[in-house]
Amino acid sequence: MPADPHPAPEELHPALWRASQLARCAARCIDTGFPALSNQLPGGGWPTGTLVDVLPQQAGLGEMRLLAPALVKVASRSVVLLQPPHCPQILALGGMGLAASQVLWIKSKKGTDALWAAEQVLRSGSCGALLFWPSHVRPEALRRLNLAAQAGETLFFMLRPIAAAQDASPGTAASAAGAQRDGRGIRQAPRSTT
Repeated sequence: MPADPHPAPEELHPALWRASQLARCAARCIDTGFPALSNQLPGGGWPTGTLVDVLPQQAGLGEMRLLAPALVKVASRSVVLLQPPHCPQILALGGMGLAASQVLWIKSKKGTDALWAAEQVLRSGSCGALLFWPSHVRPEALRRLNLAAQAGETLFFMLRPIAAAQDASPGTAASAAGAQRDGRGIRQAPRSTT
């Protein structure tokens, strides 16, 4: 029988995939703590060493509760909160299982300083997770941060407005978080690649 003249990209090489699909997760993945969500993500959880877009409908409306189970799993190393929209509530973080001594809060005056700090955290590989709420980020900065993330095993979440779902992103997963009756909600957002 003759070979298929148009083989699927993944048959040619495991790193190839169609832009309409989520990339396969070759990285180590951390369970999300929510089986329905973990089953939808490549690799069965949040991938380490890559940018993961989380696009909340409104900043401060459930994203920490969504990410907390995974953050607790990597909290043997520091969890960095970079440019969060609100002052971190240590008691609430403690209720999620994160001790104050495990959390680093970085607030910079300039966006360029925040991008530099994110890159340094990722390249160092010394932190278990980085949650970054940028005010605005250009596509080339996203690519640069994704490359820095690949240097280590850090969970790297970019928490951007839901409107960013329309923007190209090198991120492995794009998700939208929103409040529902139980305080959580998640759906896969449409994804563009760079």
